[in-house]
Amino acid sequence: MAKLIDGKAVSARLRQEMKAEVEALKEKGITPGLAVVLVGEDPASQVYVRNKIRACEELGIRSENHLLPADTTQEALLGLIEELNRREEVSGILVQLPLPRQIREEAVIAAIAPEKDVDAFHAQNVGRIVQGSYRFLPCTPAGVMELIRSTGVAVEGKECVVIGRSNIVGKPMAMLMLHQNATVTICHSRTQSLAETARRADILIVAIGKAKFVTAGMVKEGAVVIDVGMNRDENGKLCGDVDFASVEPKAGYITPVPGGVGPMTITMLMRNTITAAKLAGGLA
Repeated sequence: MAKLIDGKAVSARLRQEMKAEVEALKEKGITPGLAVVLVGEDPASQVYVRNKIRACEELGIRSENHLLPADTTQEALLGLIEELNRREEVSGILVQLPLPRQIREEAVIAAIAPEKDVDAFHAQNVGRIVQGSYRFLPCTPAGVMELIRSTGVAVEGKECVVIGRSNIVGKPMAMLMLHQNATVTICHSRTQSLAETARRADILIVAIGKAKFVTAGMVKEGAVVIDVGMNRDENGKLCGDVDFASVEPKAGYITPVPGGVGPMTITMLMRNTITAAKLAGGLA
């Protein structure tokens, strides 16, 4: 039976460390500040934004929230980003995705100053991740790395399979595992013999967006299984991309949904905001 990887506990420990770091920065006259921009009234996005503001309050990070109507033009949004880029008290800028149809996400991401891009979506930051010379890491992959680290399982030399190739999770996740000297395979919807490939994994990371997609027959005995998915099952209950009930007896370690990867994402956003403040203050 697998040991549960408790994302809430790992997140709480990291936040205690970050809170102390923020206090030390303030003693040096540096207050990390996060500007969150939300366009429209998507309910899920509103929840995420509220959670981000709450995390800032917990850690002593200054936060500001820019709520824009759904019919906001791309020009208006880019104008706001330009203003936030100029303001010294804003360490990090986060524009909540998805955006309304009239706004090109690529243009918005490109407009954010790379040194304030706490989502690590800007092309310059993506390039740094590929090179291994990154300042910021995408929040979910960074959180996954912390969860794996918490197990004490060494990544070096292990076979890692990532199911999912998104720019936000799958691709950067593979890069981070590669930087830790894992042997990495990325699987996706066109992969042949996906189940067979997944069964080779010492570390299996699933971010495909399909409820209970990974079953016990796709998992190696004793593997570390990280479930990035957040779905609803046939009864409307929250579940991941992994069929927890069948996989948990076979895995060595496994993340639950909820309570696994989810709590880590916003915590890593806070870390990136602190890093951005240190960069601006010449301390990183």
